[in-house]
Amino acid sequence: YYRYASLYFCCAIEDQDNELITLEIIHRYVELLDKYFGSVCELDIIFNFEKAYFILDEFLLGGEVQETSKKNVLKAIEQADLLQEVSKSNFSGQSVSMV
Repeated sequence: YYRYASLYFCCAIEDQDNELITLEIIHRYVELLDKYFGSVCELDIIFNFEKAYFILDEFLLGGEVQETSKKNVLKAIEQADLLQEVSKSNFSGQSVSMV
């Protein structure tokens, strides 16, 4: 586990895995959360857990680092947010007719 401010992050690894890389992965994840939420706290993760998982999924894939660039991860997250907003506005703009 690792503590950042008031947040604790736990990670389970196997004996042959590198602990330092795991700690660096946790550190990078916290940096991504900080960039997205702006000084992340436990309430950000509680009320936006879907977004926290999405950020983790953009960063890790199958337990391996998928993207090392913070800019690329944040760009993908911004694009997904934009797509979600467009989808919501298109859905709310459509009238639903009952047959």
